[in-house]
Amino acid sequence: MARARTIQAMPTVRVRGPLKRLAGDRSEHAIEGATVAELLVELERANPAARGWILDERGILRRHINVFVNGELVAPDTQVAGDDRIEVIPAISGGARSQRFT
Repeated sequence: MARARTIQAMPTVRVRGPLKRLAGDRSEHAIEGATVAELLVELERANPAARGWILDERGILRRHINVFVNGELVAPDTQVAGDDRIEVIPAISGGARSQRFT
């Protein structure tokens, strides 16, 4: 008698911009983890080129990275469920340039 296999949903982590190139040129990654921090550690472990770009050497989220769960800005200790969508987005910074119109 064959055993029924339960397939558990995993959160989907989506990366954009330069992070996508560093993460194997894939924007979506199904990753196991209970918190945002666990997902980010696993994302960097599975994609060595991304290591250090999201988390610093202490494993702390870099200040220029924003993480959203289902559209809401969250902290690294936020719990995640199998059907959650996590967006990892580098902050865009810059200043206004002064222009003279004549």
